[in-house]
Amino acid sequence: MLGGLGGAAVVAGSAGAQGHQLPDADDSNEGPDIPITGADLERASAVALDFTGGGRVTDSEVEDEESYYEVEVTLDDGSEIDVQLDEEFLVVGTD
Repeated sequence: MLGGLGGAAVVAGSAGAQGHQLPDADDSNEGPDIPITGADLERASAVALDFTGGGRVTDSEVEDEESYYEVEVTLDDGSEIDVQLDEEFLVVGTD
């Protein structure tokens, strides 16, 4: 009887591990974009707009493939800049 429980635990453990696999390096397994919301959106937007010197926020994403937050800013001339922010709302890059 004890052996049967041990086998069940191994099977359950294997199934659980499969549900927590890391995504592949390519973007084919990437899920839908999750927008930044609430106070985080306000803070991320303020940092991004300060960094770009103006414009308007036209999109945002949490846990972007390049950083924790991504804020898309459209400048007055129509060009777009993706501002990459870490979890502390510090700019870590742009696209």
